[in-house]
Amino acid sequence: MFDTIALVIQRAVVQGIPLLYGSTGEILTEKSGNLNLGIPGIMYVGGVSGVIGAFFYERSTETPSSFLLVLIPLLTSLFGSGIMALIYSFLTITLRANQNVTGLTLTIFGTGFGNFFGGSMANLFGEGGSLALTETSLAFQTSFPFADRLGSIGTIFFSYGFMAYMAIIVALIAAFVLKKTRVGLQLRAVGENPATADAAGINVTRYKYVATVVGGMIAGLGGLYFIMDYTSGVWTNGGFGDRGWLAIALVIFALWKPNVSVLGSILFGGLYIVYLFIPGLERSTQELFKMLPYVVTILVLIIVSMRKKREYQPPEHLGLSYFREER
Repeated sequence: MFDTIALVIQRAVVQGIPLLYGSTGEILTEKSGNLNLGIPGIMYVGGVSGVIGAFFYERSTETPSSFLLVLIPLLTSLFGSGIMALIYSFLTITLRANQNVTGLTLTIFGTGFGNFFGGSMANLFGEGGSLALTETSLAFQTSFPFADRLGSIGTIFFSYGFMAYMAIIVALIAAFVLKKTRVGLQLRAVGENPATADAAGINVTRYKYVATVVGGMIAGLGGLYFIMDYTSGVWTNGGFGDRGWLAIALVIFALWKPNVSVLGSILFGGLYIVYLFIPGLERSTQELFKMLPYVVTILVLIIVSMRKKREYQPPEHLGLSYFREER
């Protein structure tokens, strides 16, 4: 019985790590006042950019280095997702385009970008319509060698690749920066009232750009993790599903707190795959179970709205462009 519970928790963590990357990046972005609905597309681009980097490196050498098998996809993923976030920042911060429309456009563009390049590579170099990066995936999936000897404890705590632990560390660092540092205080001030922050000498544009680009790069790592770890290095078009939207829903569930999103991502991951451990479910019933993370998010949103505490609300200037001349 305990072994089954340990397996469920392990699967929930693996399922939740992409959501944790996406939600952490989106929380940083929203704390600056930018509502980036392009996170699903950014995560998609982060994944396919890592695939491109890994593919060309694997083909360039017969004896690949484990270090470079990890480093190159990481760098290309950060670059691709960073460019996407920079495009969003330029359109919404500099040109003051509508944030909702821009974000949705980036999601559509990012999905198309990933399907085109990932699909093209799969058709040209893959088998059966999919592209497998076995060596890179093994490097990303390497876990602690003693995990198997610890039984259920090892399964729950030590059976993951390094990106799972990195996601938790990044989330905790983000929580510390937002809560305990001067940079975090000024970033939150920009998201709450940019006019007041500007009057106090804070560079609103710089904070918005940095938070949005860094947030996008973190979110992009969620796409890389999904491909290299969760799907064992296999790229298939549309394989990412609705996880980008789940990451945005997790932001609301976590009340814009990255440390809360650590536990929230595991809960969401568990809710998303719990149907796999319930025997005899029909396909239609399975789809109902996949709705559970969204249902929980709606319930949390209703509860916190009823309580009306400011700490449970999004940044006051979220989704609004800042016009300095109107200060």
